[in-house]
Amino acid sequence: MDLNKTPRCARCESKECSDGKDCFGAADRHRALYDDPKLRELHRAATAIEGRHYLEAVRLEEIILFGREIGAERIGLAFCVGLSEEAEVVDEILGRHFDVVSVCCKACGIDKADLELEQIDENRRESICNSIGQAELLNDAGTGLNVICGLCVGHDAVFSMRSKAPVTTLIAKDRVLAHNPAGAIYCRYLRRRFEDEVG
Repeated sequence: MDLNKTPRCARCESKECSDGKDCFGAADRHRALYDDPKLRELHRAATAIEGRHYLEAVRLEEIILFGREIGAERIGLAFCVGLSEEAEVVDEILGRHFDVVSVCCKACGIDKADLELEQIDENRRESICNSIGQAELLNDAGTGLNVICGLCVGHDAVFSMRSKAPVTTLIAKDRVLAHNPAGAIYCRYLRRRFEDEVG
């Protein structure tokens, strides 16, 4: 790997790419990737929503608009059991526009012990967060778009890898910051946590 072309865009002060600079010499190769019809259509729809509703629509509205733009009739809602109340509200709102299929992370009640997984409390039975199962149930239901509502870090990655439908996130789980993970970046007191090794 050419270390001179290893992306470190977060450290760039100029962001000249916004003005058309190709820092990596990869524009032609990347442009060709948009020839894939499915990816091209998703990207077109996402860009249309951005262009038409910039600084106007909240994320939940954008998901509704995006779902309509790609012609999704059935939307999957993959939610954490800890966000059951939020999922109920989201289901009701999305249900005004789509057929909503929702799956809780504890679906199927598989014991962590069955897969030799670490538990929060060794003195009680714990069901796994069944992110593969959530994706499979939504795949079987034929969803056209899947929405993540508070899946754990990592479980959201597994769900996204297994989902046949495109996946977008409505709520990113952060148990400490009321599901506002950006709070750790905006608050200098919380940023101090990262001055030392995490864990």
